[in-house]
Amino acid sequence: MTATELGLPALRGTAKRDPGRPDDSRLIDGFGRVATDLRISLTDRCNLRCTYCMPAEGLDWMPREEQLTDAELVRLVAIAVRDLGVHELRFTGGEPLLRKGLEEVIAASAALEPRPDISLTTNGIGLARRAEALAAAGVNRLNVSMDTLRPERFATITRRDRLSDVLAGLAAARAAGLEPVKINTVLLRGVNDDEATDLLAFAVEHGYELRFIEQMPLDAQHGWERSEMITAGEIMERLSARFTLTPDGEERGGAPAERYLVDGGPARVGVIASVTRPFCGACDRTRLTADGQVRSCLFARTETDLRALVRGGASDAEIADVWRYAMWGKLAGHGIDDPGFLQPDRPMSAIGG
Repeated sequence: MTATELGLPALRGTAKRDPGRPDDSRLIDGFGRVATDLRISLTDRCNLRCTYCMPAEGLDWMPREEQLTDAELVRLVAIAVRDLGVHELRFTGGEPLLRKGLEEVIAASAALEPRPDISLTTNGIGLARRAEALAAAGVNRLNVSMDTLRPERFATITRRDRLSDVLAGLAAARAAGLEPVKINTVLLRGVNDDEATDLLAFAVEHGYELRFIEQMPLDAQHGWERSEMITAGEIMERLSARFTLTPDGEERGGAPAERYLVDGGPARVGVIASVTRPFCGACDRTRLTADGQVRSCLFARTETDLRALVRGGASDAEIADVWRYAMWGKLAGHGIDDPGFLQPDRPMSAIGG
């Protein structure tokens, strides 16, 4: 029996039951890719106001009643792990540390069989006092967003004077064994692009792995311009002026970062070139928003509503079936280079990284 036959709410997007889809329980798509990595947004709220993400006044946050409850969230995660072949979970936001009950959600996810690999992406505010609890709950490793080493620049970019908190959070994560501790950095032309080598030197000195990410068209203001973006090629050129970078030789698979040994290793640096060197052909991700919408791509313009199914009485098997067909219709690529490309309606803070 289908969700429609049950009288459940209509789905957002196009989770059509294509008879051409093979009888495969996994999250396969029409191009042969299999999603095994679930990105889970826990909230759209954030305690920073990064200029490339949202306006100074913030956004109209998601009403609490629209957000998945802890029980609903854990149920969907369990379906993904148990029934759909997902074995990697990454909790994101907004800022995931703002989610009440975060450690409990992580602990419930870590208790699933087979036990998934669990990571967290955070801005680091408040991480110093919670790193040990997160590790105890089941987080294996984490990424911390940090775009500068200069306090005044941090305050300019994020509109908050909190760099010392982020640095303390990095140190606490390493002490708690959440390794490798990765730093995510976006270089902005004329703002912090002169710090590329200083940031890498800092990461190497302290045992962190730095990852540069090309700025993507996911800002709430829709002010992204390709001509202003610092490209992967520019990043490599700047780093190579001070360091010797060689491919690390490891199989990349579906990982978003191209990784390089720094001065022969063991230190590594990654470059995520989502715009200029898209890796859509090897994508292995599926996404769940804080309000229970499945997105097959970070740049998708359609979503499939699992929250309505959960709250409408659907069984786990029915939810899993809808999720499978949502992924079957995934497009070949994000299409940023297409003349007709349209930025998603939701900004990054609402989609989840």
